[in-house]
Amino acid sequence: MHSQALSIPNRDGQLLAARLDLPLDGKPITCALFAHCFTCTKNLRAVNHISQALVEKGVAVLRFDFTGLGDSDGDFSDTNLSTNIDDLVVAAEFMEQQIHAPSILIGHSLGGAAVLCAAMELPKVKAVATIGAPFDPAHVKALFRDDEARIEAEGQAEVLLAGRPFTIKKQFLDDLEKAHAQGIIGKLKKALLVIHSPVDQTVGIENAAAIFQAAKHPKSFLSLDKADHLLSNKEDSLYVGSMIATWATKYIRTSQIKQPESAVSAAQQPDKHVVVRTEKGFRTEVLAGGHSLVADEPVAVGGTNMGPTPYGYLLAALGSCTSITLRMYADRKGWPVEAISVRLKHDKIHATDCAECETERGKVDIIEREIELFGPLDDEQRARMLAIADKCPVHKTLHSETIVRTELKK
Repeated sequence: MHSQALSIPNRDGQLLAARLDLPLDGKPITCALFAHCFTCTKNLRAVNHISQALVEKGVAVLRFDFTGLGDSDGDFSDTNLSTNIDDLVVAAEFMEQQIHAPSILIGHSLGGAAVLCAAMELPKVKAVATIGAPFDPAHVKALFRDDEARIEAEGQAEVLLAGRPFTIKKQFLDDLEKAHAQGIIGKLKKALLVIHSPVDQTVGIENAAAIFQAAKHPKSFLSLDKADHLLSNKEDSLYVGSMIATWATKYIRTSQIKQPESAVSAAQQPDKHVVVRTEKGFRTEVLAGGHSLVADEPVAVGGTNMGPTPYGYLLAALGSCTSITLRMYADRKGWPVEAISVRLKHDKIHATDCAECETERGKVDIIEREIELFGPLDDEQRARMLAIADKCPVHKTLHSETIVRTELKK
């Protein structure tokens, strides 16, 4: 994904540090706004992974640090749930000015309670997803239960949260007490996805049940088996992002962001426009004709095995082109082909071991292709289909002179 740092002025003119994550071609089909958990930041690993999964589905994601947290300006001790909601509304307005109003709000933990409230002020939001969210925002007080009496008596106290010191003021507690989730959830009038783990030790699963019960349709529930509250397991957070993107498409118009003429042209000729991006490691994002793919290398050579290798995609291109070409030919002839399977294998061998190769030194690439035809074809038809396989465009490209022009972008 392509990520850019942004600064968003809040209601008091303080700057909120944000990141806008975009698909590789910079042309999202819709937009989402993410609210992180209490005392967390936009850079939490789970937040990054959820955003990554959404972007791979074509969804632009804006994630930011609430006032006083992460790289944002302000004093955390002066903030509360109400200021978080204000920050979300400001971020949504900023997003609308920069790219498009968010159609999806996503909130993790107390951020989930915040997006439920903020959604009431954002009519262009069509879908809301909460992750490990409390039904009653005051639930967060359990994190500093031992210090609550001191906060009430002295007006503030320094507490340890996730191993870090934070100053909590009485105004924070008072603000939590004013929030009434049940009434807000019942009036949401937006599609709601409640995501929770049955083994969440921070915010119990009963909170998800209460949110779901209070909500009106359309509403959905997704259980995260064995996941912890912070979604520490990468597979859990990637799964959450992918599921949110898939679920949300039922409730939003994915064509609402107007594309420039160049994008329309690219869509009409998808094979001519492929974008790839590699950041850390070998995992590489691929955008081909609007479809998100991942290329990688095996763990044995330093990759993470999150997708096929480049040669795997080469074989996939040849195999799919072969199968499609045969399908088109059989249909045109009216032959009874029920299905076509193509199996391919790539290897490099010494030229001296290849009897049919013109190359005499070094190594040559060998692709073995096995085609299986299903259906009552006679021998003549099967022979003709075998000959047609060599006429697929990708096969011809591999056997023809190919020029690759390369330049560095200035």
